[in-house]
Amino acid sequence: MSVTQRSAESGSGADPAPPSPRSVRRAILAGCLGTVIEYYDFSIYGYLAVVMAPQFFPSSDPTASVMAALAVFGTGLVVRPLGGIFFGRLGDRFGRRRALVSSVLCMGVASSITGLLPTYHQIGVTAAVLLLLARMAQGVSSGGESVGAYAYVYESAPPRSRAFLGGFTPMGSNLGFALAAAAAGAVSGLTTQDQMAAWGWRLPFLMAVPLTLFCLWARLRIEDTPEFAAAAQRRDIPTAPVREVLSTHRRALLQAVGLSVAQSGALFLGLTYIGVYLTTDLGYDPTHVFWMTSGVVFVSVLVMLPAGWLASRFGCRRIVMVGFLGFLVTAYPAMSLMGRHSLALTAAAYLLFLSCGSLVLAPAASLWPRLFERRVRYTGMAIGYNVGVVLAGGTAPYIAAYLVHQTGNLLAPAFFVMAVCVIGIGVLLTIRKDV
Repeated sequence: MSVTQRSAESGSGADPAPPSPRSVRRAILAGCLGTVIEYYDFSIYGYLAVVMAPQFFPSSDPTASVMAALAVFGTGLVVRPLGGIFFGRLGDRFGRRRALVSSVLCMGVASSITGLLPTYHQIGVTAAVLLLLARMAQGVSSGGESVGAYAYVYESAPPRSRAFLGGFTPMGSNLGFALAAAAAGAVSGLTTQDQMAAWGWRLPFLMAVPLTLFCLWARLRIEDTPEFAAAAQRRDIPTAPVREVLSTHRRALLQAVGLSVAQSGALFLGLTYIGVYLTTDLGYDPTHVFWMTSGVVFVSVLVMLPAGWLASRFGCRRIVMVGFLGFLVTAYPAMSLMGRHSLALTAAAYLLFLSCGSLVLAPAASLWPRLFERRVRYTGMAIGYNVGVVLAGGTAPYIAAYLVHQTGNLLAPAFFVMAVCVIGIGVLLTIRKDV
């Protein structure tokens, strides 16, 4: 068995103390809350991009204005690998807990600042520059958030329960999306169009303050994982985790990048671009779209519970494969049904699409950590995942809008989803069948 394909149990080289039920519960809560904050902060920008676009990128062409706002969304994700390297090294050398506390604090501060930024009409092009810097700060912090939570819960859970309990962490990501949609819907419903453009868009960003404080409270109560604590006691800590990943885990790193391209490409498009698609291209009422999205995403969170159970019974790799195949088959029909101008039919099609995402997210949370040994798990996951996000996730909304603009075909983004899923399926075929 190669170094890059060892399981966590054989590759950790540790003799950790068995986790207590209390520590497992705290680990799940801390991991889930962190991903709530991360994806709330990132998706709220996507949901409000249409409103924010003329405030920071005024143009006579509304499409150009929205595309500029979406480009900032993608540009902010370019720095995620840098954040992954920083927080990965921090987590592998100094502990998972320290990295997770630092990443969520950075994320919350950056999101709060976004809600306080002056607009183009107040300070000119400097407003767009400040918005870009805030997004980049979010990108740095998010580079170590999700993967760190996956690693923490995986190492804190009993080996036989890792596939099921690991699925609770990505539940936080979809809850973050649902919460962001609900916040945008509430503000949109309670304000006029002029009020929303003037100051209403700021309120959802400022909600990051109480959310961040709550998450910090949860994370400050946790301890480092049993695996890391045992390794630290033996001084089995890597001095250069990035170099070690690149020299001994190249295969696993490439697999992680491929999986991330497929997962983030499909899900970021579904969770950020669809709102723009429904309001800008199809003409649905924004408030109705916000609330519909919130409800559909919340239901997709519940799908993760059986997805995690199936992964614990049949293997993470197989269930992720089912999810990618589901995306491949349903992407085009789902987007086609959304164009029938029935909100109920749109909600059903959207739920079908996101349910495929749940079948990917829940088992993938335990599949990622199994690709790397404990010594460099945080760093390896962070680099692989974030490179994939840069290549396909952050660019997905922009590519989708570009495809529609260039081809005139509103269903063109479905082909992007299908393409990245083919990549994911190919990568899964290279991973051991018992994973």
